[in-house]
Order: sequence, then C-alpha cells, then structure tokens
Amino acid sequence: MPKPRARDLGLPFPGTPGPFNAITDVAGVEVGFCTLTDPAKAMRTGVTAVLPRREVGAPGPVWAGQFTLNGNGEMTGTHWINDAGYFIGPICISNTHAIGAVHHGVTEWMIETYADWFQTEHSWAMPVVAETYDGILNDINALHVGPDHAKAAIAAAKGGYVEEGSTGGGNGMIAYEWKAGTGTSSRKITLGGQGFTVGALVQANHGRRPWFQVLGKPVGQLMPEGAWREKEQGSIIVVIATDAPLSPLTLRHLARRASMGVARGGTPSGNSSGDIFLAFSTANAGPMPQAGWPLISRTEINQEICDPLYLAATEAVEEAIVNAIVAGVDVAAVKPKGMVVKGIDTARLAALFS
Repeated sequence: MPKPRARDLGLPFPGTPGPFNAITDVAGVEVGFCTLTDPAKAMRTGVTAVLPRREVGAPGPVWAGQFTLNGNGEMTGTHWINDAGYFIGPICISNTHAIGAVHHGVTEWMIETYADWFQTEHSWAMPVVAETYDGILNDINALHVGPDHAKAAIAAAKGGYVEEGSTGGGNGMIAYEWKAGTGTSSRKITLGGQGFTVGALVQANHGRRPWFQVLGKPVGQLMPEGAWREKEQGSIIVVIATDAPLSPLTLRHLARRASMGVARGGTPSGNSSGDIFLAFSTANAGPMPQAGWPLISRTEINQEICDPLYLAATEAVEEAIVNAIVAGVDVAAVKPKGMVVKGIDTARLAALFS
C-alpha cells in the first residue's frame, strides 16, 4: 500500500487538483518507471519517463519552454528548445552518471518507434534527458543504468495513478535530508472561460533541513532531528505539463514559475544545486514544421490572462515536492556507510497542521 499523500494527511494545500492529482491529469500525458534496487550491489536508482503524447508513424513537435534556476546539473536538448520552442519524443530523468546511457536508450527507442520517418527523412533524435545525483544511496560509479532501462521506463508509461517516492529516477533521491524522490500534483483552472489542467512532476533531491517549509510553516526547524548536511549538495528537476495552448515564450514563463514552487519549500537554490525546469503543452499537435511552409498557424492563449496558469504551476510544484517527501521510507546509505536516511514522520507532520 502506498503511504498517504500530503492532502491525505490533512495538509491544506490551495487550489483544485485533477482526479489523480498528478501530471497525468493532463489528457494524453503518461508516466513510466524502471526502478532498480539491489542492496547486494549497492543499487538504488532507475529511470522515469514522461510521454507528452502517444504518436504513430512520426513524432510531432511538443511546444515547450525551459528555465534554469541554478545550473549545476544537466538537461539535454534544451538548447534546441530555447531556439526552436519545441522538442520531440519522451522526457527521461535518471541519475547524474546515467545521462549518456539514457540518452542512448531514448534515441534507440525513437529510431525503432518512428522507423519509417528515420529511414525516409534526414531525421534526428535530440532527447530531453535530465538528472539528479543519487550517490549517497546508490553506487553511482557502478553505472547500473543502461539504455534498456530507459526503454523499459518508456514501455511502462501509462496514464492515471503515478507512483511517488522511491520509484524510477527518484529511487535514490533525498530532499531536505529526508528520503524523497518522485512527486507529482495538478491543478484545474479556467482561462478565458475555458477549463484547462496544469500538472507537475518533480525529481526532488535538494534542500537542507533548516530551510524546509510547508505552507509557510517552518517544518524543518520544528522537526530538526537527524539533519546531517552542512551545505546543499542536491538538485531538483521539474516537468510541468498543460493542455492550454501556449506559445513557446509563455511556456518559458511557465517553466520559470517552477522556481516559485520550489522556493515555497524554503530552499534558496544553493550553488551546488542543479535546479532545471521544463514546461510543455500538449495542444497544437501536428506534423514537424516543413521548409516549404511560408506560414505556420497555432492557437495561443493571450499572456495577459495567464496569471491563474502561473499560480497553478507554482501550487502544483510546491505540493509535488511535499508528496515526494511524505512518500519516503528509511533507506541505508551507501556513502557514508552506516548512515540511514529517514523517511519523514508523517504523523508528526500532520500534527503540525491539526
């Protein structure tokens, strides 16, 4: 049985979530995991895959925007997103030393999945692959993650309920010195009289205990026991999805709002942190832009009415991080040996809001 999520504990998060309170509440978005755990091999890692949409025959552009709050990390494919405003294929998240293997696996998957497109066109794969460091709970130098694990995570992708905590790329991750990992949340909003959904998925591996806040309450100072870090050494990856039709510029603005959700948790984004964010829209689906097209038409929501969208993203990211933390359980460290990274005491956390 999964542990209770933040709202189940009675934490009064604002906003209206979708039915699963997950990034998969955005229609068509799927999430898959390949989780690798073997204490005998000091293995606690994995791969998380986010599919913006299922496509047949050839990939279409997924309109996107990217923002980096602090750059001590990696998210491949972002130079093209910043220039072209879109990416193609899945998004994958793993550990720092797995970037190359996961990139290889996603590229193989794309070549196999869109075989005719790659054979008949001068096509290219430039996957989005991101990372956070799991070397405290996983022997990261053993390079446990291979290309097939990325393909397995993509193959496992589905809509609906999303596992949290020690799953996929989040398996070996720590946030605010508690066991954390994967977390997700969503919000339903209205823009211009139409209903839309915003969803966020995080791989939370950041923060120090004294900084941690939940809904403005200094939880880390009220629950300081077991803190062990003297400086921040982690990172956080945030993926925001929406079905609202947005321009790449507005999607970049949306990705920036992940910073606000992360900051609500208390972190100032330390120098050693890789805080890297991506926002995409499932709207305006269609074929890849062609050189012979003089004009491209897309529907875009006016930026002047997007404040509810930005608030929804901020709230969803804030809640997703807490969901990642409350899902955590005690795990023995690989380095340093003998240390145990604790899961947060959820009963004590809930009592702070009773």
